[in-house]
Amino acid sequence: MRSSTASLRLHIESTLAGRIPSPFRLREAAPPSVVPTGIAALDEFLGGLPRGGLTEIYGPPGAGKTSILHSALASRTRSEVCALVDAQDAFDPHSSEASGVYLPRLLWARCHGLEQAFRCLDLLLHGGGFGLVALDLADAPVRFVRQVPLNVWFRLRRAVEDTPTVLLVLSRESNAKTCASLVLRLEREANQWSLRTRKAEPRAFHTPACLLNGSVHSAEIVRSVPRYKKPRFIDQPAPADNSFEASVHFEMNAADRYDLKEALTLLPRPKVQQEERMQDPG
Repeated sequence: MRSSTASLRLHIESTLAGRIPSPFRLREAAPPSVVPTGIAALDEFLGGLPRGGLTEIYGPPGAGKTSILHSALASRTRSEVCALVDAQDAFDPHSSEASGVYLPRLLWARCHGLEQAFRCLDLLLHGGGFGLVALDLADAPVRFVRQVPLNVWFRLRRAVEDTPTVLLVLSRESNAKTCASLVLRLEREANQWSLRTRKAEPRAFHTPACLLNGSVHSAEIVRSVPRYKKPRFIDQPAPADNSFEASVHFEMNAADRYDLKEALTLLPRPKVQQEERMQDPG
């Protein structure tokens, strides 16, 4: 039995000679290089998004996935060419540019369905040359995303492996499973609305139209292949000395390029209507 095993091993090594130096030796993986997301609290918690790996960020609508996408694209398009595969054609270039994304360095692939999106993503990853490639499945029907076979995610992980590309996937549920190097779960905790006070009770009442000035979110690591400094997995009990953190809280604020109250006062409106808009919409 031992001789047959040794002969089989020798045959495999001789067949793979020149292509794989040591097929039976486990290669020690070097620490992956990371790129910042552009959100200080999140970068301090994670260290960044790993290159050469698949990062999956999921959560319900309004959890902050699109804001993290815009922040990451704004950070990477300053020095690299990036690509976005928009599965449901839901990307807004105007708000993205207002967030700091340099659109001339962003390839926007507008798709109509999952099949077209995954084909486009496969072509972009095998073509190379992108610092970050994002797949936005946040607006795709959940029942269709669940039908994507696991071997598709495995092929995407192998396509980006040993490359300087960051593969970022946004979805409502976790689908990549063990094929992802980093999985984050997002939740929205609170909203910050503008014009929260009301001076007087008007005679006529209608639903006020306030603006979303910011929000508070939390991010929790569900899976992590790289060894970060602070994470604790959600299925593990907290240590007694509290040396690790389970999640991080961060804020998404409106752009400070203009004074919101000053801009609203410039709009002509009746006095009663202006007082009605001072009420909290919640």
